[in-house]
Amino acid sequence: MGTPQFAVPPLRALAEAGHEIIGVVTRMDKPAGRGKILLATPIKLAALERGLTVLQPRRVRDAVFVEQLHLLDPDVIIVAAYGQILPKDILALPKFGCLNIHASLLPFYRGAAPINWAIMRGERVTGITIMQMDEGMDTGAILIQDRIPIEPIDTAGTLMEKLSVLGAQMITEALPLYKSGKLIPMVQDESRATLAPLLKKENGVIDWTLPAIEIHNRVRGLCPWPGAYSFLDNKMVKIITTEVIGGNGVAGQLSEKDGNTLTVGTGSHLLRIITIQSEGKKPMSAAEFMRGHRGLGGKKFESRISNSSVNS
Repeated sequence: MGTPQFAVPPLRALAEAGHEIIGVVTRMDKPAGRGKILLATPIKLAALERGLTVLQPRRVRDAVFVEQLHLLDPDVIIVAAYGQILPKDILALPKFGCLNIHASLLPFYRGAAPINWAIMRGERVTGITIMQMDEGMDTGAILIQDRIPIEPIDTAGTLMEKLSVLGAQMITEALPLYKSGKLIPMVQDESRATLAPLLKKENGVIDWTLPAIEIHNRVRGLCPWPGAYSFLDNKMVKIITTEVIGGNGVAGQLSEKDGNTLTVGTGSHLLRIITIQSEGKKPMSAAEFMRGHRGLGGKKFESRISNSSVNS
C-alpha cells in the first residue's frame, strides 16, 4: 500500500528480493493541470510496469475493498505513505500483520509530513522506522530503525529520495527476520512523541518576522510542495533557495547590491535569495529577477495581496 514516489523503491526492492506481491493498493487517480487530465500515482505506474494487480478504493474502509483483501489473503501488508488510516479489520487481516515504512525516527514526527517538518524544525538527523501498525497515527511498536544526516543543502525533495532508498533496503532486510521471529517489537516512548501534520498550501506563506534561519529551513522543508512564497506588488513570488547571512534589516524589506545580490530583512539576520520564481514564470537566479524588476530596493514582501488591490 502506497501512493507517492517514496513508495516506489520499496515496491521494486520487495519484488526483486523474490517476494510474491499479490496486489498493490494506492489512492485514486487525480485530475491535474488546466485540462484536468487524470494522473496515476507513481506507485500505480511502477506496479503496472511489473504487471501487478492494482486496487484503488475511494475509501479504505469500503466493504467491497475489505472483501477484496480477504480474498487476496495476504501474509503481510507493507505500507509506505499510503495516505489513509487503516481500520482494525484490515490491520488484523494478514497473518503477520501490517508493517509501515515511516520516514522518521519514531516517536519523533508522527504524521503525514515527517520529512518536511524535520527540515523545517532544523533537525540534523532523521531516518526510517519499520514498525508494526495499530489503530493510532504511527503509534505502533518499533521493529528496526536506521538514521541518516540531514545535509545543509537538503530539501524535502532530496531527503525524500534518500529516505526512500533507505526504506527499500530496510524493509527487504527486516521482512524475513520479522517472519522468523528474530525482531523484537519495542513499544514507543509516548513522552517523547512529536507530530508532523499534513501540509496545506497556506503553510507556504512566509512570516518575515521569524529569524532568517527559521525561514531558510522552511524554504528547504517546503520544497518542492507547497513551496515557500510571499507577495510582491500583489503578485505571488516563490522563494526556491536561500542563504542566511549577517546583518539586519526591516522584516520583509528587500535590499539590492551590485545587481546580483538580493537580500531580505527578517526578525534576526538577513536572508539572501539565491533562486526565486515569479508567478507564471520559471525559477530564476536573483540576478535575473532583479534585471526584470527594477527598483526592488526598499520594497517589502507581504503575507497576502493587499485589500486595495482586491477592491480595485
